[in-house]
Amino acid sequence: MAKRSRSQTITATVATVFGLMTIFSGGRALFGGVDMGAVVPFVLWFNFIAGFAYVLAGIGLWRGAGWAPMLAIAIATATVAVFAAFLWHVGTGGAWEARTMGAMILRSAIWITIAAFASRCHKPSD
Repeated sequence: MAKRSRSQTITATVATVFGLMTIFSGGRALFGGVDMGAVVPFVLWFNFIAGFAYVLAGIGLWRGAGWAPMLAIAIATATVAVFAAFLWHVGTGGAWEARTMGAMILRSAIWITIAAFASRCHKPSD
């Protein structure tokens, strides 16, 4: 395995930890009986399922896998698309929570950053 740069290590760690946190919080909201207010189901389900892709991307980035940058780009693209659908939902008067807006801004920013880094700086080992 090729030696990882410090930025590659940080990016892979952020992706993996963010994914684990997403799986935990999404699972708690979906299956834990916690009242989350006016959640938007398609956003909640997307984020929960995407958490598994986050972990996979983080592992791929850690290992220097050639497919990891494309997965990061796919995650960023899908996140922005779901955010756009959420904004349409809000704009048409659908119920929503302010924390969802903040979470989608954060998710979009993190994955756009990870995808940009991965596609520019990632050196595949396979």
